[in-house]
Amino acid sequence: MNQSWFITGTDTEIGKTWCTLALIQHFKNQGLRVAGMKPIAAGCYHNGVGYRNSDAEQILELSGLDVPYDCVNPYAFEPAIAPHIAAAQIGQPIQLEKIINKYQQLTTLADVIVVEGVGGWRIPINKKQNLKDMVLAMNTSVILVVGLRLGCINHALLSAERILYDGCTLAGWIANPVDPDFDGQSSIETLLEYLEVPLLAQMPYLTLKNIPQLSKAMFQIAPKINLE
Repeated sequence: MNQSWFITGTDTEIGKTWCTLALIQHFKNQGLRVAGMKPIAAGCYHNGVGYRNSDAEQILELSGLDVPYDCVNPYAFEPAIAPHIAAAQIGQPIQLEKIINKYQQLTTLADVIVVEGVGGWRIPINKKQNLKDMVLAMNTSVILVVGLRLGCINHALLSAERILYDGCTLAGWIANPVDPDFDGQSSIETLLEYLEVPLLAQMPYLTLKNIPQLSKAMFQIAPKINLE
């Protein structure tokens, strides 16, 4: 039976990809076949064949599965804007059925699926659906990445409240520092008191210049992720 985990965040640019990669490594360390997926991506480049997203490419590379790129990232948009807006601009609405079809293909190849969301929890994917609908269709549990910076307590509590209100399972949260000048320990302690789900991992601060050392960092962090 497949395990599936959906990675969402308190905002955009708070380390969802970094946490997704660490989770993929965590499960690979257990000898499991792991597939990663980033169904929707914005801020993509054209490689001569189609649009590609650097985060999705890292996810595909780390998973090590021989699958087409569009199975990992069915929707790739060039402008770095909300994807439903980018989709509307080019007349290519995001269809949940296409995403679920690709997801189901991955479930036949892997023991664990780690799916990275886009933006925060309430971002629309089209005029009628948002990430909640994707999670419910996948029947997967949610992991909330909390970007440690000013305002994160409010964002985390509101996000967790809405995830549960939407009828989804919140498995836990990951603390990820995104501001090197922000001491997040007090925020972590507050969230430990108020969130009724476990802290799964506390990530180290990772700057862009550290990206070449990402693999080494993941090997160090992955065994510390408390996710059974």
